[in-house]
Amino acid sequence: MSDAYERTTEDTTVATGGLADDTVVRRIGEFVTALFALAVLGFLGWILATQVDYELLAEVFPQFVEAFRLVLFIVVVSSVLSVSLGTLMGLARISASPLTARVAKGYVEFFRGTPLLFQLFVIFLGIPRAWPFGAFPVDDFRVPAAIIGLTLNHIAYVAEATRGGVNAVPDGQLEAARSLGMSRVQAMRKIVLPQAWRNALPAIGNDQIILVKDTSLLTVIAVPEILSVFRNINSATFDPWTPLVWVCLFYLTMTVSLSLIVSQLERRADWEIDDDGDSWLNRLLGSSRSPGGER
Repeated sequence: MSDAYERTTEDTTVATGGLADDTVVRRIGEFVTALFALAVLGFLGWILATQVDYELLAEVFPQFVEAFRLVLFIVVVSSVLSVSLGTLMGLARISASPLTARVAKGYVEFFRGTPLLFQLFVIFLGIPRAWPFGAFPVDDFRVPAAIIGLTLNHIAYVAEATRGGVNAVPDGQLEAARSLGMSRVQAMRKIVLPQAWRNALPAIGNDQIILVKDTSLLTVIAVPEILSVFRNINSATFDPWTPLVWVCLFYLTMTVSLSLIVSQLERRADWEIDDDGDSWLNRLLGSSRSPGGER
């Protein structure tokens, strides 16, 4: 008995000694994090104090607001279409029909395997050129091409997230629903899909944030988006830092807002979490309460 006690004491001493000590590791992590944060804040402070022309900052603000409105419109339309159609494509990926599943897999592999920039060029330049019915009917095809390109690309990623969410639901759920007399469609709609949505939501939300940032590529098809405005101002003033302030702020406005929306949807989908008393900052940082109310 005494030997066992001595071995336990020795094991505890070894486990808590040196760098293996949880407190030491935590303190080192906090020190490195604080050092990194101070370096970033110091750099940003130096940029804002020495590199930014605040008169020019106010002067170019209306141009960025106009571009922001256009980008926000493209994002909202593309996001709604990609999530809706991507969910259907994900269900097609797991269809009982081999033909449907293979066609859906081919679609996903193509749009995940080729760059978005390539797809935008094909849509914006290729479709009007190959139009077989005389003159192309759309005079200004820039924004429609942007929405089509972003939607088709992100359908593939939403489809894979949906497929993963459905596959994460235990097979017994579907079998139990079928044993109760439900058809396959009813079981998928009432039993499997609500759980699959909960599983796939983080991946879908992350993809939609990427969609926001992908709008920066639309400058190559002459869409007057945020980075296009930056390039024009930088070319005219040779001042990169001043317009970059607005570029950063407007993109963060969209991505942070979308992160908050996704975080709220995740909390609503998780019935084990009670979000009473949680602030928007906690939701943004991902700090949530456990079922017992503790963090």
